[in-house]
Amino acid sequence: MLQQLSSTAATIRPPLTPEQNNTLRNLIDKVMSHHHDYYRAKSFAAEKDPLAVFVSPWATTLERSLHWIAGWRPTTAFHLVYTESSVLFESHIIDILRGIRTGDLGDLSPAQFRRVSELQCDTVKEENAITEELSEWQESASEMMGPRADINDKIGRLVSIIKKADDLRLRTLKSMIELLSPQQAIEFLIASAELLVGIRGWGLNHDR
Repeated sequence: MLQQLSSTAATIRPPLTPEQNNTLRNLIDKVMSHHHDYYRAKSFAAEKDPLAVFVSPWATTLERSLHWIAGWRPTTAFHLVYTESSVLFESHIIDILRGIRTGDLGDLSPAQFRRVSELQCDTVKEENAITEELSEWQESASEMMGPRADINDKIGRLVSIIKKADDLRLRTLKSMIELLSPQQAIEFLIASAELLVGIRGWGLNHDR
């Protein structure tokens, strides 16, 4: 998928034609469909064995060290957008000063920056709430040893926490895609995929 995203992005030059925009939107829909399928499968796995999903044995030690409740931290998306925007802005500074629109992540409008900031604030609040819920679950570990302990209830609460975290991850991704143009969304998806692939590669090398 990363190769398809990169090859498509390499053929795009602004201003985009309606046909090019449609091509990008179709590719974005395909990528988001993969994300939906992944989290649907992960939800089923969490219901079957939440402890295994939580510790993510399929991930490298580096990946697990960066995990927030069995996956990537939703607010990582915002840091990625800000970083990519800054790098591209600096590389196109001459064109931008000349009034030439690049249409990429370095060309975010004030309205887009405002929406990204608002979305980040909302996401941080939800992130903190879920983190607090996990902390309360962990603090109640001693209750699992009591004579009236309901292990199934405790494990069920962990399933709920994992699902809430994954739901926030998916909603954050969808919201970010919606506020970006098709070209910007493709660049964001490429950057996020490269980050995940890079961390995976470093983790595999470290574990070996």
